[in-house]
Amino acid sequence: MTVESSSPSPAEPADDYLERRTLRRGSAGWLLLTGLGVAYVVSGDYSGWNFGLAEGGFGGLAIAMVLMGVMYACMVFSLAELSSVLPTAGGGYGFARRALGPWGGFLTGTAILIEYVLAPAAISIFIGDYVESLGLFGLTSGWPVYLACFVLFIGIHLWGVGEALRFSFVVTGIAVAALLVFAVGAFLDFDASKLNDIPVEADAFGANSWLPMGLLGIWAAFPFGMWFFLGVEGVPLAAEETKDPARTLPRAIRWSMAVLVVLALLTFFASAGARGANALQEAGNPLVEALQPDGEATALSRVVNYAGLAGLVASFFSLIYAGSRQLFALSRAGYLPRFLSLTSSRKAPYLGLLVPGAIGFGLAAATGDGARMLNVAVFGATISYALMSLSHIVLRRREPGLERPYRTPGGVLTSSVALVLACAALVATFLVDVTAALIALVVYGVAIAYFGMYSRKHLVARAPEEEFAALAAAEAELARD
Repeated sequence: MTVESSSPSPAEPADDYLERRTLRRGSAGWLLLTGLGVAYVVSGDYSGWNFGLAEGGFGGLAIAMVLMGVMYACMVFSLAELSSVLPTAGGGYGFARRALGPWGGFLTGTAILIEYVLAPAAISIFIGDYVESLGLFGLTSGWPVYLACFVLFIGIHLWGVGEALRFSFVVTGIAVAALLVFAVGAFLDFDASKLNDIPVEADAFGANSWLPMGLLGIWAAFPFGMWFFLGVEGVPLAAEETKDPARTLPRAIRWSMAVLVVLALLTFFASAGARGANALQEAGNPLVEALQPDGEATALSRVVNYAGLAGLVASFFSLIYAGSRQLFALSRAGYLPRFLSLTSSRKAPYLGLLVPGAIGFGLAAATGDGARMLNVAVFGATISYALMSLSHIVLRRREPGLERPYRTPGGVLTSSVALVLACAALVATFLVDVTAALIALVVYGVAIAYFGMYSRKHLVARAPEEEFAALAAAEAELARD
């Protein structure tokens, strides 16, 4: 492999390369980052998770949610340690680059990028559906909403990261407050007998009233159990724009996960107990459905309906941010075309925002299939989870003396649990949507071909993640001497 020394073209001086690719430092503290972590995920509390009821029933989805919660908890503790070691915008790509080499870094970063490009496109479709269902603006087609989402919210990101994170924090606060109000209202009608009202499939192995689709239903529900937490791993992508990242990132990651666990439990049990699992398994808006047993809208259901739109906006907005930072880091280091990492006078990666935004809008307008795009995103996510967990294990084994301002409780055992569960979730995506998994594999294959034939020979040695890996190689060489 040939690693170039930050000289992208004769017209651009080497000393100017990183200067033109700089993010705004110190724009976020732990509270804004905690809000960012919750924002990534909060739309999943409002819709999507309930389709897992059709795969595993209440008991199957409950077990899947717990297992996926354990996976995410173990993974975020591992990421907290890794982000304190290498606080750069590369996030998971940077961790894997140090542990698994250029190929490992690229495979991880590309998987993360698939997740963060496809998920906003899917969520823009859901926002369009919400706007239509609420009768807002008299719209009967979703594409103007998709366009408005990308133009407006990318515009806020171009304005500046501090402004963007504060906007996200406010919208996320509204969505979270509404979830808490919903839980109170739904628990007033809670009836435990409604939890297992899905008809039992008699020929399914191990089937009963709690597992109506049998034991295999638990595994099939894994991708939907992930919806309560999908995206929280993006917090480290804000590293270069964070105050004291070695301390701030671990704290924000842990608090984000704690908040999400509480919201997941409240939402899941309150919804199914109020309306019944059978009624929610195909609902496009399960929380509103849970509050309207007779089909008539109530004051609370209207509030939750509008809050669901706020939750979708929060996740869309924050995922746009995460995707742009992952693309920025991969491009700055030469894994993807370098021009994509150029930053504006306001230190925003403008092409890293505009290019994925254009792709996302095109996919949303052309297909209108949000569920499939989310399944593609989940496939990419599970690959990245496995590789990031493996990176923690490798670095603990290979570099035990590496300075770690934060250390994962349980060490390698914790990340090993995350690795095993991530691999199980990856296989489960084939049980839910084989087409989506194959689409993700094709995209992945094209990216791998580009890296193998071109970009691996043109990496930028001065990029932070590459410098960190080069330092590790030099220290290993000295130790052998």
